[in-house]
Amino acid sequence: MLKYLCYLVIVMNKKKLDIIYEDKYIIAVNKPTKLLTVSTLKEKEKTLFHEVSLYVKKKHKSNKVFIVHRLDKDTSGIVIFAKDIDTKNILQDEWNKYAQERKYIALLKGKITPNKKELRNRLSETKTNLVYIDDDNKKAKVAITKYELIKYVGNNSLVDIEILTGRKNQIRVQLANYGYPVIGDYKYNKNKTFYNRLMLHASRIILIHPITKELLTLDSRLPKEFNL
Repeated sequence: MLKYLCYLVIVMNKKKLDIIYEDKYIIAVNKPTKLLTVSTLKEKEKTLFHEVSLYVKKKHKSNKVFIVHRLDKDTSGIVIFAKDIDTKNILQDEWNKYAQERKYIALLKGKITPNKKELRNRLSETKTNLVYIDDDNKKAKVAITKYELIKYVGNNSLVDIEILTGRKNQIRVQLANYGYPVIGDYKYNKNKTFYNRLMLHASRIILIHPITKELLTLDSRLPKEFNL
């Protein structure tokens, strides 16, 4: 039994990072669901940042990576890291300029109508980190989310989503408020139904390279759960 457990640990440690794109300035990776992007007070090492940092340090111990943006723990898909502080600052200071397009695939509860729509709301956050619609508050942050139906899956909807702003939890909050929560969302779905993951995946980023100015189309393959 002990030998079997040791074998499992070795196999898990050898699991390769899913790299979508890499050059001397940036690295884009595919984050699995249920993995933190960055550390918290409770968890320091089981994070995507830690995995990417270990990867670059294998090439040279002085190599570093820097957070540019992040995904929720339960959301899978593309995350971009910078390899130096200057590149990180360029991207973070004008993220909306360089990230030309940010797309997601989601499975929503219910048959969404109309088939195509832009959602525009103002969002605020409670002291317990819960984001909510706050349309009457002019100081709240504007969130803009577009969706387009791909197909109905039974009584649910597989949709293509584009965000025009990058607010915390905006997709989950806006769609739940609209009446079509993301399946597997136990934070914002009042009518909770069991599902083994949050059905939200960051599928594409079209990025102006911060240094070369090349236009990069970064696509992440869909997890098997989305083969519906």
